[in-house]
Amino acid sequence: MRFIINSTALLKGLQSISGVLSSNNTLPILDDFLFEVGETSLKVTSSDLETTMTVELELTKSEETGAIAVPAKILLETLKTFSDIPIIFHIDEDTQLIEISAGDGKYKLTGHKGEEYPKSPELEDTTFISLESAVLANAISKTIFATGNDDLRPVMSGVNCELEPDSITFVATDAHKLVRYRRTDVQAEASASFVLPKKPLNMLKNLLSNDALAVRIEYNQTNALFVFRNFQLICRLIDGKYPNYDAVIPSSNPNKLFIERIPFLNSIKRVAIFANQSTHQIRLKLTGQELILSAEDIDYSNEAKERLNCNYEGDDIEIGFNSKFLLEMLNNLDSDEIRVEMSAPNRAGIILPVNTDSSDEDILMLIMPVMLNS
Repeated sequence: MRFIINSTALLKGLQSISGVLSSNNTLPILDDFLFEVGETSLKVTSSDLETTMTVELELTKSEETGAIAVPAKILLETLKTFSDIPIIFHIDEDTQLIEISAGDGKYKLTGHKGEEYPKSPELEDTTFISLESAVLANAISKTIFATGNDDLRPVMSGVNCELEPDSITFVATDAHKLVRYRRTDVQAEASASFVLPKKPLNMLKNLLSNDALAVRIEYNQTNALFVFRNFQLICRLIDGKYPNYDAVIPSSNPNKLFIERIPFLNSIKRVAIFANQSTHQIRLKLTGQELILSAEDIDYSNEAKERLNCNYEGDDIEIGFNSKFLLEMLNNLDSDEIRVEMSAPNRAGIILPVNTDSSDEDILMLIMPVMLNS
């Protein structure tokens, strides 16, 4: 088996799917890429059994078709050293010896039999929906930071995707913070909900461009398949029922703070430096049209206080939040001005953008308070 391919195109394709490779594989062959050589194209697969990703690349020339598993690490490191040149792969299918010729160099490594590589799951009884890549990329980046890491509650380590005939909703929560991202310009044929794991979502986020490229999503009870450009990604869904997040979103929030996002964000960054480094607690005190942000670390006698002008409607309130969570939320909003809704110091606060780029976009962020030491 012999084929010629451009080194830069191959490296770029392999790097795109190499994030799937795991460092602690149960099967040694999963440290490899599966190369499936066609007459005009090369299909490369990487897998960790939970997530499988393929990329299709154009070949300059192909003599004989076939499949072989190629050690990923050594191949990637070698390709990184080449300039933009054609490289020739010569594969002996009896011994699995791979010879790579590039310029004046020859490199040999041993692969494994292609048929020993785990097969990609075949999806049956699927439903599909089509999304613009920019919409999907936005939905992932706006929610994925709020997912949890609790092994005892695996559903909360993923993003819940709810499809309705009039909208699509992505929800992530770790019980301390929650993000609900909804689009009303995307419709599904039937109602469905499933929980997508974090790893494949991070892969998608990195590869999806902010354009109007179509992404086809197929799903059934156990797996989801994403098809876009020359990529395919199949992931196993997280099994289990997602918590009823609507129940924790307070409906009555009489105290409303309107403030410019960037000055608020920068103020929190500064004040948080002086907060206790284990609780990250900062205090928000609202009186009249004034917001006082403060933090202290009693162990080191550190203290900070800042005053910001704001537009506030409601009773005077003093409430504590984890500054790390607040910063994550404010960094993931694009609006120039935000609205923070509160009801009481021991009830969740809600952060909403005042102005959004699209009327079809609805985003809500919820943050649980931390108890203040009087």
